[in-house]
Amino acid sequence: MSAAGWGWTLLAMLAGYLIGSLSFAVIVSRTMGLADPRSYGSGNPGATNVLRSGNKAAAILTLVFDALKGFVPVLAVLVWGPRYGLGTTAAAFVGLAAFVGHLWPVFFRFQGGKGVATAAGVLMALNPWLGAATLLTWLIIAAFFRYSSLASLVAAVFAPFYQALIWDADPALLAIALMSLLLVWRHEANIKKLLAGTESRLGSKAPAAQAHAAAHGAPRAHHPHPTKKKGQH
Repeated sequence: MSAAGWGWTLLAMLAGYLIGSLSFAVIVSRTMGLADPRSYGSGNPGATNVLRSGNKAAAILTLVFDALKGFVPVLAVLVWGPRYGLGTTAAAFVGLAAFVGHLWPVFFRFQGGKGVATAAGVLMALNPWLGAATLLTWLIIAAFFRYSSLASLVAAVFAPFYQALIWDADPALLAIALMSLLLVWRHEANIKKLLAGTESRLGSKAPAAQAHAAAHGAPRAHHPHPTKKKGQH
């Protein structure tokens, strides 16, 4: 790659990192008047933890936008990058930069999530079949065991092997492997909870989120005053 190509690659990676730094779990939750997802449940600003607030729409929006911020930068490089000397390898590392932005977002004091949806978006843009295979792996494990973290870990481990064994072991594999390693590392606390049997299952609400919902318009149970007996004042 020429010096100009390296320059464009670094610029594209910076743009990818900044896009990845948009923490949509926090943005969507604030917009919809929900508790900050970093304040309840696992403390992870991601779709699974937002789901623990009880608001499915917020969780779906978070999932979609977190995936898009991995998908869009990679797709942009694949479509417009060739005219600047950028190819699949550059696109993969731009995706890695977006993933890193989700983990350590500059706009949110570097307090990010685990990057599952963003990594899925990166894989879908790089190779739709690889993304679909990884997503199917996640769905199978999640359906059988009801643990989002376990499904994410298994999918993360399998993704680079799918790429190497089914498709080409090209330089893009390095970016995919790095994403997988970082994703597993970010799940360290979840691994400990899984081993201890204390990990939350999919769909379980977090106490703090329930308390927030109660404090913001959830109906309270009506307790009628006891009827006074004759002679009492």
